[in-house]
Amino acid sequence: MFKTRQESHHTTLARTLAEQVRKFVDEQIIPNESLLSKDRNTTFLLHAELISKARSAGLWGLFHPLSYGGKIASLEDYLLIAEQEGRSEFSSTIFGSDTSLDTHMLFKFGSDEIRKNFLEPLVNGQAIPSYGMTEPGRSGSIPALIETSAQLSKGYWVINGRKWFISNIDRATFTTVLARTADNGEALDKNLSMIIVPTGTAGFKIERQIRIMGSDLSQGEISFMNVQVPEQNLLGKCGSGTFLMSQRLGMGRLLRSMSWLALAQRCMDLMGARINSDRGKIARLPEKQLVRQHFANVYEAIASARELIRVAAKSIDAQSPNDIEINVAKLAASRALCIASDSAIQLYGAEGISELTPLSGISRIARASRILDGTAEALVSSTGRRLINFYNENRAYQFV
Repeated sequence: MFKTRQESHHTTLARTLAEQVRKFVDEQIIPNESLLSKDRNTTFLLHAELISKARSAGLWGLFHPLSYGGKIASLEDYLLIAEQEGRSEFSSTIFGSDTSLDTHMLFKFGSDEIRKNFLEPLVNGQAIPSYGMTEPGRSGSIPALIETSAQLSKGYWVINGRKWFISNIDRATFTTVLARTADNGEALDKNLSMIIVPTGTAGFKIERQIRIMGSDLSQGEISFMNVQVPEQNLLGKCGSGTFLMSQRLGMGRLLRSMSWLALAQRCMDLMGARINSDRGKIARLPEKQLVRQHFANVYEAIASARELIRVAAKSIDAQSPNDIEINVAKLAASRALCIASDSAIQLYGAEGISELTPLSGISRIARASRILDGTAEALVSSTGRRLINFYNENRAYQFV
């Protein structure tokens, strides 16, 4: 009984915070989207002002570790907040939600020194993280192909290599790098490690910015030329990189899925507004069968993805992550966003593909969602293989 009351209390808190976040997004972020969509340098002061307002309202870093200022302990409860935070593509930096994955990784696997040097500045808003896994000319989903190396010498890791499609790289203060720390003869699960590299370290270089579908989404390519960082910058244990990568991917895929779900809901809201507007009524949009079909399809996709995300989040909260549930949730969230953005653009016509609505920006994110954190094809293949292997030993799959 006590446990049930505690869970009810946490969910009630999450709902209260979600309502506050929704109001903040509606009143502070959405009215400024046209300005926020301009060059980051020209909107720096506006970003800083909105971040300050979010902090003052107690809405910044809600999913950071509880002992570091966070207010929500479980992914399942955070879903209620994330689907409100993410209704604008500009919200993640304003609410500090784009650092949640790194704060949890540093908290769970970082030493006391790493927590002091990197986690504390991160939760205080004085640091910005990035993550280096994928390499030029290599598939990001195959860790065995990673060539970036880190050799231990006199108490320092000496790192050489290149990484690309690194988020936040134009403003990051440190990068968590997946590097090879053992000879190729070692088993893969003992071959890779994660090491934290401050971006100001000698030998660290931003080679170029990479535009995504014609837009600047803070992606870039970086190189390491005999970069030296202290031995204690190792995250977790030496050789645990494959395990840490799986831990990061599981939570990362769900956090991204939650933000995609939120954008899908934004598209649905925009559809409802257009259909019931004076223009929509003049065009008799509410009466048209295909318009109704669009709306029903979007609702079905969002509702299905939302439940799949909730189930997958519950497995992570229970510290027994289910890769099948996580991967299917990611696929469903991506599909929901693609369906919702495409349907909304169809209803808005030329306005939908212009800068007059947020839909063109959302559509870029929708297309990228089929690639980020594992391509749709790779996840479908992996999930299908695991399900087939399951039936090789079992007669029925239990949905719980």
